[in-house]
Formats: sequence, structure tokens, C-alpha cells
Amino acid sequence: MGPATPGITDVRGAMSEPQQAGPEQGNGTPRSGVDDGAHRRLAPRPLQRPAVDPGQAFVFGRPQGVDGAFSADRPVLNGGVQLAPPPPEALSTAFGRPRGTEELLQRPPVDLNGEPEVEPVFWEGKPAGDSWRDPGASAVIGPPAVTEEPEVEKKAVAEPGPQLSVPELLFGRRVKPTALGLLLVVALLVGAAGGVVGWLFGRAGNPLTDSGVTLAEVQPGKERPVGSVADIAKRVTPSVVSIEFKGANVAGVGSGVVIDGAGYVLTNDHVVAPAVQDTSAKLTVVFTDGKRAVAQIVGRDSKTDLAVIKVQVDGATVLQFGNSDDLAVGDTVLAIGSPLSLSNTVTEGIVSALHRPVTAAGENGGPQVTYDAIQTDAAINPGNSGGALVDSSGALVGINSSIRTETGGSVGLGFAITGNYARKIAQALIRDGQVKHADMNINVSSVAAETAEGARVQNVPDGGAADAAGIEEGDVITRVGDRLVRNAAELTVAVRDHEIGETVPVVLARQGRELTVQVTLRSD
Repeated sequence: MGPATPGITDVRGAMSEPQQAGPEQGNGTPRSGVDDGAHRRLAPRPLQRPAVDPGQAFVFGRPQGVDGAFSADRPVLNGGVQLAPPPPEALSTAFGRPRGTEELLQRPPVDLNGEPEVEPVFWEGKPAGDSWRDPGASAVIGPPAVTEEPEVEKKAVAEPGPQLSVPELLFGRRVKPTALGLLLVVALLVGAAGGVVGWLFGRAGNPLTDSGVTLAEVQPGKERPVGSVADIAKRVTPSVVSIEFKGANVAGVGSGVVIDGAGYVLTNDHVVAPAVQDTSAKLTVVFTDGKRAVAQIVGRDSKTDLAVIKVQVDGATVLQFGNSDDLAVGDTVLAIGSPLSLSNTVTEGIVSALHRPVTAAGENGGPQVTYDAIQTDAAINPGNSGGALVDSSGALVGINSSIRTETGGSVGLGFAITGNYARKIAQALIRDGQVKHADMNINVSSVAAETAEGARVQNVPDGGAADAAGIEEGDVITRVGDRLVRNAAELTVAVRDHEIGETVPVVLARQGRELTVQVTLRSD
């Protein structure tokens, strides 16, 4: 085999000689090859060059003599037939490039004088640092465009100048002391002139006023004779005190009367009862001069609504007892106390009735309260309880205790425990701390018939005073001693007027007959 000739390597790795291409057949496909007797050689495929359409060559081909990508003026085909109509003249004038110029469509803006309004660096082919401002920059993927901001010169802030001091303002070179003094004198003169003018206008503005008028007064003042209401109130008021009770659950104000220089104060039992029931409550006595003292309970009598308390006080004014049996209907009386928490209140009235039996319910289920009362029309209100009822001489004749009302206030029906009976109970409480009452040991109820009224006996306990005297159930008691009995309350007060162990005549009606029996009273 001769020297190697460039060609195609067969499957055995031996180099074969180049084949000679034969004549084309039909559609130009090369023949399968030439058989040289030893090997079968393939001829190279001929290059296929399809014919080019003249119209497409005109549209997409480069015109002859043109080096750039596009031709400024396109030739016409088919004997002068233009492929596209010319643009309207108005659009060519407005948006086309003038003939014979190479000016670009993007032109720098100019002002009225033809001067450029922006830096020419953006329009003269000198791109700035920002590729977005360079029309000829290629499109690349990069960081977002950032507008260059010109450096702003910081303006210097002027520091405040020195301020004027008070000496400089008043006495320095800016203000002369003489000018300042003159200004002060002028201001005083203007103020004085304004005051005078205002005074003159004020006098002339209201002709009804006169500053020179002096009202006359009577000399001497009002006379207060001895025994007048004012004289009695002045002497008695210092001995009447206010009693305050305050606790966790209770609070209120009542009244009391100083009956002894050792500090004993007489009052109503219902005034001090809340302080006994609530261990956190405290009793305080307030005198007319404002002094306050803590009080302690000496003794209580819930059946007659009386109690005695004691305070540590020096020089207390004591109110003396009068004889309440000397009172008559129509006598003048004064009620003194702290109604509705208004201390040192004095009201005047008369004795409306005597020996008026009063019955009231006991405190918190306690025994019934019954006492012989003085009825008065002197104004008595809640808070007067325990206060003094004095006669025209200023003597204590009763302890204000209750009222009868349908409105909650005073309607002229006030009741006071008689002074003589209150003194008896107070002495017993101060001496023993408790008191016992005379009793017939019977249960009665009020009864009224066409011809008589009294207390009907409901029950006679064995071994009592009434049982020993022979009183039976159904008897109607009409009199005890000298006291007429018209109801059950009056029987109670009539019996308590006597002493324990005293024998008193009792008049009663039994089966249409009137009987008198002697009853020896015993303790309740």
C-alpha cells in the first residue's frame, strides 16, 4: 500500500483513499459510490443550494453597496411599484429626520434662547457613570440604577448671640438710668390719673349709692330679763351634751344631760344600746365648748328606756332636777338636744298632756318599753332622745324620749319621761348598776266596753302578787291606788309608781260587780 492519503477511516482502522464523486442522479443525490474491485467508496454529498426568492432577498437581504445593516433608500421593484405607501407628510414633518442631516431623534432640550437645559455630557457621546443615561450602552443584568445625588453643602447654623443681663438692661449702655426713672414717673402719673378718672366715673355712674351714709343703731341692745327663753337657754345649754356612737356597723348621735359633777350623764337606753350590741362601737360625749370625752356605761334600764353613762371631765355644768308633779297643762317648756346631729338646739312649747302612758317595742327583741310621759308640742326630732325638757325656771322636768309621727319628723306630738321617775331610776343605776320595778305578776290586755274601759286579766301565774290577792282571769282592773287605769300600758305605769313590797288597793270588775282587793307588790 502506498503512502497515507487523507480520507475516511473504515471500521478496521485502515485509511481508505478518497472516493471520487460520480455524476448526480435525478434530484442531485450522489450515487452510492464506485467499486474499485477491492473496496466500495462513498462520494461526498453535494452542497444543496436552493434558489432564493427575489422578493425575500429584497426584504431581508443587504442591498448592494450598503455596508451598514439597513439602507437609507430602498429600490423599487416591478417597474416602479413601491411595496409600502409613503408616510403622511404631517408625520414626516413632525417625527422624521430632516433630509440631508444626521441629527438623532433624541435631542437635548433647549430653552427659548436655544441653550441646552441639561449638561451636554449626556448628549455628546460622553456617557456618565450611570449606564441608564447612556443611549448607546448595551443591555446587561446588573445592580439597580442609582441616581447620582449631588452633594449638598451644609449650611452653617448661626449660634445665638449673648443675651442682655438685668444690670445691662437697667443700668448699662443700652438703657440710661435717667431714662428709666423718667419712664417710671410717667407710668405712675398715668396710673394715678386713670384711678381718679375711674373713681369719678364710678360716683357719677350710679346716682342711687352714697358712700357717706351711716345707718343708725339703737343703744342699748335688746334686754333679756331673767326667766326669758334666751336666759334659760344660756344657763341650761352647757349641761346638755351630744352622745356619738360609732362602730363597724353602727353610727348615730343622741343627747344626754349631766346630772352630777362626777361626770354622770343621764340619757335614753336606745341611745347607748347600739354601742352595747356592737363591741367595736365607742361612745363619745361632746360638750358645748367642743371638749370630747370617751364614755362608759354605768347601767341600763331597758323597760323604762333610761341609762346612765360616765365621763372623766372637770368642771362640768350640772342640770338640777325639778318637781315634774308640779307641771300643769299649758306650762312653758324647752326641749334641748341635738336633733338630726344639730347640737345645742333649743325649741319652745307647752305641756300638752300629763301622765300619758307610752309603750314602744324593745331594742332587738328586748322587753317592751313602757313609761309615764309628759306630752309636749315643743319640736322633738330624732337626735333629741336623751335630751333635757326644762320648765320656765330652767329645772329638769323630763327626758325627751320619743315622738309620734306619720312623716318621720316632728308634728307636735313629743313625749318625755317624767323627771321624778327619771331621777329615781338614775339613782338606782348609779348605786347598783341595775334597777328593779314593782309588779303585780299578771298578764293583761286593753279592753273597752260601753260603760267602762280598763285592763283585762289574761293570765295569773301561781305564787305571784295577783294570785296572792285573789285576782282571777277575766277580771278587768280599772284603778290602782289613786291612778285611773284605762288600758294595759296605764296599768304598768300605775304599778311602777309604787315601791316593791308596798300594798295598794286595786279596783276591778268581776261578773258585773266592782271589787277592791289589796295587792302587795313584788319585784319584776
